[in-house]
Amino acid sequence: MPLRVIFMGTPEFSVPTLRAIAEAGHEVSAVYTQPPRAAGRRGLELTPSPVQREAERLGIAVRTPASLKGEAEQAAFSALRADIAVVVAYGLLLPKAILDAPRLGCINGHASLLPRWRGAAPIQRAIMAGDLESGMMVMRMEEGLDTGPVGLLEKCAIDPDITAGDLHDRLMSVGAALMVEALARLEGNILTFTAQAAEGVTYARKIDKSETRVDWTRPAAEVHNHLRGLSPFPGAWSEIDIGGRVERLKLLRSTLSEGLSLSEGSGESGGILDDRLTVACGAGAIRLVEVQRAGGKPAAASEFLRGAKIVKGMKFS
Repeated sequence: MPLRVIFMGTPEFSVPTLRAIAEAGHEVSAVYTQPPRAAGRRGLELTPSPVQREAERLGIAVRTPASLKGEAEQAAFSALRADIAVVVAYGLLLPKAILDAPRLGCINGHASLLPRWRGAAPIQRAIMAGDLESGMMVMRMEEGLDTGPVGLLEKCAIDPDITAGDLHDRLMSVGAALMVEALARLEGNILTFTAQAAEGVTYARKIDKSETRVDWTRPAAEVHNHLRGLSPFPGAWSEIDIGGRVERLKLLRSTLSEGLSLSEGSGESGGILDDRLTVACGAGAIRLVEVQRAGGKPAAASEFLRGAKIVKGMKFS
């Protein structure tokens, strides 16, 4: 029989899973999501989350509590008499009373190969660390941060030039299919959960703005991973003089430069080595592939160079 599901999620990453669960024929009794946030140019317009918009399109009741710690909220959650709660990037901690309320508990779709990268930013941290693979996991939730046993997983290679945005979109689709499979196995009472390994635990702390500026003294591979791990948001950046004015440039895509030594260029970290936006690092060099000027749109490096005079010997700071 189809399951009675409570879905809990907030960003665009969660939307395909909600949609897939509904399309699989499960009864989604309610959707929990973060309250609408101030947006717009003046920050005065309240904007519902992507999950709220999708739930309303599907005709599903939406609840947006600021917290689930109160007895009234916990009683309202329990009154839904759900078989299972599915959580994908919800953004609120679930108290024990919430975790215990559904008949089959709560399961979470998490975008890493646990126990590596528990926490808020697993996609970005995996790329920034130079990991070669990531994946999606469906785990049973506990009170600890992403500590629960794992029921299903699917691995995904991290290609050399893939960005966090690219991997986000790939895992978003993988996660939706994996969660539907998990629910089908739960229906058939054939989903087993295995405890996470005690070794290899790492934490994916939230990205802080203070770490977005590029440090060109680092080796090329580290700079490349930094750029693509923060692309497209919040975006790694550096400054350079364009037409007599120092501008902040977001660096969205890059590739490692092969066969170009620093002796062929300025030799200084951050120095421009050629007319293709190849930039010297502490060791080696990267070539910028896509950039974005302040107030502008993302542009291929070749397009950017047509409107900005950046020549060999100039320097990022």
